[in-house]
Amino acid sequence: MLVTFAQIAAWTTDAGPAERSEAMTVDIERGSSIDNADKHSVVFAAGEEALAQALTTSATLIFSAAKVPLDVQDPRLFRVRDPRLAFSLLAAAIAPRIADGIHSTAVIDPSAQVAEEVSIGPGCVVAAGVVIGPYSRIGARVVLEPGTVLGTRVHVQSGAVLGSYGFGYARRPDKTYVLFPQQGTLFIEDDVEIGANSTIDRGALGETRIGQGTKIDNLVHIGHNCRIGQNVIVAAQTGISGSTVVDDGAVLGGQVGIGEHAWVGPEVILGGGAGVLSGKKLKGPGEVFWGRPAQPLKQYLRDLARLRRGR
Repeated sequence: MLVTFAQIAAWTTDAGPAERSEAMTVDIERGSSIDNADKHSVVFAAGEEALAQALTTSATLIFSAAKVPLDVQDPRLFRVRDPRLAFSLLAAAIAPRIADGIHSTAVIDPSAQVAEEVSIGPGCVVAAGVVIGPYSRIGARVVLEPGTVLGTRVHVQSGAVLGSYGFGYARRPDKTYVLFPQQGTLFIEDDVEIGANSTIDRGALGETRIGQGTKIDNLVHIGHNCRIGQNVIVAAQTGISGSTVVDDGAVLGGQVGIGEHAWVGPEVILGGGAGVLSGKKLKGPGEVFWGRPAQPLKQYLRDLARLRRGR
């Protein structure tokens, strides 16, 4: 694919101002690691060591950090604030477009509303009343239950189940259980990505909502009536109990467990394996919490040191 430096600068503007903007043209077919770079590859180098290695390859374009030594001269260099982000943006811009259309084995209820330029993979089930917004991509064997609404550019990977019944029961005097009504909805806002085999329950009587730009990894479970804010990161094997709020910009590491009715504040970071008790509130933008139950990182490390000393 022939592209100019001016085009590259336009595609990667979010990664910071670039020094190269002239009309020089390069032939790029793929983004690759430095080890596997060839004459049609673009690579990125965040530090001096990586840059030195990248310069020995035949890569046609090298994103480098603006802070690396400026005396390095190479026509392939493209200096930006964030090389990793620039690499990701360019890779997305040159990626082959996924063909639109509904696979012949997908089952779509006649009452479902499917926008144009949507891809629905083999074996999918789209139930009555489901809404799928434009430019969305639905992988193989995804199930969208009634009451599920997907916004624009939502990407759901294979095997995910969205809008299933929540895990809520009322207990009889004889200690048997009856399902609490699970008749609410699930709303997935624009630009959300949901990983393979993840499950998100509908609201019980109200709504479960996943905010714009949030990215959810594989094998994640989100319970009924949860509200996940915008641009949240949720890593694999995380479980979030019902009626919990995870606010904008929070980051949840792998295998995090959160009890019901908890609140994770804006831009809070939960380290891998952290456990949040039911009803607990964690706050502090940029604050890192770790352990079970989750504590501020410094406190967690102090307590761990005391245990090792035996006092």
